[in-house]
Amino acid sequence: MSVGLKQPEKINPVAGVKLSATHAGLRKTNAADLLLIELAAGSRVAVTLTKNLFCAAPIIVVQEHIKCNPPRYLIINAGNANAGTGNKGLLDAKECCRYLSESTGVQEREILPFSTGVIGKPLDVKKIKVAIPALLQALEADAWLKAARAIMTTDTLPKAISRSVRTGDTVITITGIAKGAGMICPNMATMLSFIATDADIEQTELETLHKKLVAASFNRISVDGDTSTNDACVCISTAQKEKIYPGTPLWQEFEQAMLEVYQHLAQAIIRDGEGAGKFITIKVINGHTETDCEAVARAVAHSPLVKTALFASDANWGRILAAVGRAGVRLDIDQVKMTINDVLIFYNGQLADDYTEASGSAAVAQDEIVIEISLGCGVAEYLMWTTDLGHEYVRINAEYRT
Repeated sequence: MSVGLKQPEKINPVAGVKLSATHAGLRKTNAADLLLIELAAGSRVAVTLTKNLFCAAPIIVVQEHIKCNPPRYLIINAGNANAGTGNKGLLDAKECCRYLSESTGVQEREILPFSTGVIGKPLDVKKIKVAIPALLQALEADAWLKAARAIMTTDTLPKAISRSVRTGDTVITITGIAKGAGMICPNMATMLSFIATDADIEQTELETLHKKLVAASFNRISVDGDTSTNDACVCISTAQKEKIYPGTPLWQEFEQAMLEVYQHLAQAIIRDGEGAGKFITIKVINGHTETDCEAVARAVAHSPLVKTALFASDANWGRILAAVGRAGVRLDIDQVKMTINDVLIFYNGQLADDYTEASGSAAVAQDEIVIEISLGCGVAEYLMWTTDLGHEYVRINAEYRT
């Protein structure tokens, strides 16, 4: 089940990127579970990685390799997180890079490995090595949807989007894919996301833009309050098209298109949250600082009592109020105002005079819900996206390894 999420529209190739996907036998289904991405020489890459201290072995390798030469290949497997696997897991991740290096002639440090799936299970490197020759033979520019499907785990639909910006006779393309449905409360990015453009962007400018866009998208989502061991978001500039400079009208148009890609993928993860029946926007406004507003938004987004009430379409607004009150920010209770889908619930320290249970119930019965909380003490604001929490989430995660 998903909330307003559809099969991706036509996904456009990005000059300088080729992809291929195959079933290597790393997970129980017969679906593709191994993805290879080839980048043109001279491509620039910015990465944002999980801050979970138990980060997966491939994340450690990426941290090492990204400091060296620009990447030429990304290899991504589903079905196994290669996390909590000790030194053996680290050696396995490096062995995948070593074999791909020997098969392509690029340096080992020019390869970035990524994994997603069950934590604590040894990675079957032999199956990956067997699949690599076929992956190299099958590389093609127009395989983004295949790539999106290959990195899915509990996702019900692939997540992919393309946007373009025209400058003269040149069309600059931006295409991105993502996976994620559970263990989603990124402290950086989503479970896995790969976004590429053929625009020519300098490395420092790419890193600055990527950091800004992650903060406005993937860092604003939460399904369950759990940060993965494998989170990674990769932004690629292949430099095959027009050079773009910050501060120009073209840059502004390009940055807006990039933001649309990042936010679409982030919101798609929430719409496809495990067992999700509602897409919930939490908007906190009029706070002293953005930090205060964020603390309130996250307190509400992470509350299982709030999320289960919304799952049941129960207008139990007291649970939201309690989450706001324990967020640890300065509040003047009489100034706090709360609405749900424009229905005024709480104001001036008490239930709104014209509020009715019927109006509240109608508001939370919708598939898409906006909870707006005004703190009434400033001009700062913060926005987050989250889901409800119900039986299906429990079933999926209770049966995840069976």
